[in-house]
Amino acid sequence: MADGSEEANDIEKLYEYGERLNEAKDKSQNVKDYEGIVRAAKGSIKAKQLAAQLIPRFFKFFPSLSSQAVEAHFDLCEEEELGIRVQAIRGLPLFCKDTPEYVSKIVDILGQLLTAEENVERDAVQKALLSLLRQDVKASLSALFKHIESTDEPSADESIREKVLNFIRDKVFPIKAELLKPQDQMERHITDLVKKSLQDVTGAEFKMFMDFLKSLSLFGDNSLPEHVQELIEIIEGQADLDAQFNRGASNSKFLNYLNKHIIPVFDKLPEERKLDLLKNLAESSPYTTPHDSRQLLPSIVQLLKKYMPIRKAGEEMNFTYVECLLYTFHHLASKTPNTTNSLCGYKIVTGQPSDRLGEDFSESYKDFTERLSNVEDLARATMKKLTQGMAEHNKAMAAAKTDEAKASIKVKKQNTTTGLRTCNNILAMTQPLHSKSPSFIGDKKINLSWKEVAKPSTPSTTAPVGGKRTATDTNGSGAPIKKGRGVGGVQNQLVNRALEGLSRGGRSGGRGRGWGGRGRGRGYR
Repeated sequence: MADGSEEANDIEKLYEYGERLNEAKDKSQNVKDYEGIVRAAKGSIKAKQLAAQLIPRFFKFFPSLSSQAVEAHFDLCEEEELGIRVQAIRGLPLFCKDTPEYVSKIVDILGQLLTAEENVERDAVQKALLSLLRQDVKASLSALFKHIESTDEPSADESIREKVLNFIRDKVFPIKAELLKPQDQMERHITDLVKKSLQDVTGAEFKMFMDFLKSLSLFGDNSLPEHVQELIEIIEGQADLDAQFNRGASNSKFLNYLNKHIIPVFDKLPEERKLDLLKNLAESSPYTTPHDSRQLLPSIVQLLKKYMPIRKAGEEMNFTYVECLLYTFHHLASKTPNTTNSLCGYKIVTGQPSDRLGEDFSESYKDFTERLSNVEDLARATMKKLTQGMAEHNKAMAAAKTDEAKASIKVKKQNTTTGLRTCNNILAMTQPLHSKSPSFIGDKKINLSWKEVAKPSTPSTTAPVGGKRTATDTNGSGAPIKKGRGVGGVQNQLVNRALEGLSRGGRSGGRGRGWGGRGRGRGYR
């Protein structure tokens, strides 16, 4: 009975503290009343519930007691009694209403409380977080994303990280238009937070973040080229496109990212980036799995149709793009031939339902083969001009008097040779594709134009039989030369500017303008 009387007395005192503070004009003078409220956080269950309401309500008037008050309230958030925890959680945003410097700390605590098992408690946490996000979105997002960044303590922190990720996905992303204001500033802020968090994410998490970033106006349909480039660099960083490809293993990760994230924004990329990506794709295509090939082929056919013109008059063609795409197409199609039936109108029989032989794809076949024929005409015309140009280069070389003039002509001859190799490759790859049931080139008979021509290796007289392979694939330091982007780096530059100016049209021969005009040599700028 005495305990009940004492509890009732404590509750009565709490109400008195609250009433005096409510009525006081200068509440900061009622220090003892607020101290009594803070002490009540260690009292009975009813006292704690009442303290959970009163501590944040009068918090701003007593800065000298701020640390003591906040710690007492945090203790209430960890009470065994569910009702006390819920009341304390609901009061957390009030601490920040007039003292915004506490937003980061309160959001950090709420992020940890997202692991609550009780629905009513978890709901209170989510509502408190949304309240603070609307109050100060920048500070709140920064505090939340700290839980997502890589941690060296995987146990409890990993559970918190997962809950925070789910909250951001389910509660924050859907109302981004409401929260991210001012739009430009806050979209940039959350983009920077996402980029920092991508240092250690799963595939599903990466896709979630990429889908979100692509939904921002910063990276939308009318985004600036530099923003599109930024998005691509994020993808590249995750897919590690600059790393040496493992020639004996599947490139599933690279191809998956490429297909889902890069190809959809391919048109927005700078020209040099497009070429770099297509070269990487071509070089990795011989090592794809049938599953990856089936997933990627529709995108490759779409790009082929884009870059293989259907009309002969006035059409431009980037020869290197077409070479890369045809090479990729052959290698992917060799792994899953019947996928091309619906894409290109072929009639390849494997006995599987995916052959789709009962469907009419004749229009697709007609469109695809017309494009192939046009490409062949353009390639032959270009080869004729390049051959004429090579003859003029030879004459000019014979007449050259200085080493400088000879060096310049030599570069032109190298560029012309690369151009001829490109056209030869295109013709070798288009001709088999006119058949209704074509044979795809799934080996390495085609040597890509920017790659060094493979020379027969000479057995070493010093290496023992069965010894380790000689370091023919290194750069002299023992480190492997990076494939795709590193091999023939100078030659890659030559390819990019081969016969510079040929797209201006008109003349053929020694001045390097024999690509047939109207921008038909744009792949070699």
